[in-house]
Amino acid sequence: MRTARRRPVRGQEPPDQGAAAQDAEPDPEGVARTIALRKLNAAPQSRAQLAEAMAAKDVPDEVAEKVLDRFTEVGLVDDAAYAEMFVRSRHGDRGLARRALAQELERKGIDRETAQTALEAIQPEDERERARELVRRKARSTAGLDPQKRRRRLVNMLARKGYGPGVALGVVDEVLRHDDE
Repeated sequence: MRTARRRPVRGQEPPDQGAAAQDAEPDPEGVARTIALRKLNAAPQSRAQLAEAMAAKDVPDEVAEKVLDRFTEVGLVDDAAYAEMFVRSRHGDRGLARRALAQELERKGIDRETAQTALEAIQPEDERERARELVRRKARSTAGLDPQKRRRRLVNMLARKGYGPGVALGVVDEVLRHDDE
């Protein structure tokens, strides 16, 4: 024979005993630390990204600042190191130009001075060489197209990656001229 479970009546006060009676409001500082550590464990994050994640979980601003200051103090949060790593990886892996990288860093909450310092690692010659590599790779898959259409596609690909018109047109013309020879 089954015993009927008692269902709580809506509007009833929390129970006087059991786990529900013992659960207190979580410590905001502990919540903030947990959020930051989980986010940092998944991937590097900027201070602004962590603050945004804490705000989304209703962590008070002063508590978030305190936790972020402590994490910065012990080296777990370092926007300059984050920006350098971000620039190095996105330029190398995705071939993004300085302009696109600057926009992404701004979206991630990195201040302009820190972003500019990180972007100095990419020299104009490096940027041009990376654009050349991207065009060579993409040019193989566009080999049978009309020359104007091919050129337009290659220039647009570089533009989407943040390369200026001068660099994009110059590199595409150079690579296509080399391919024709």
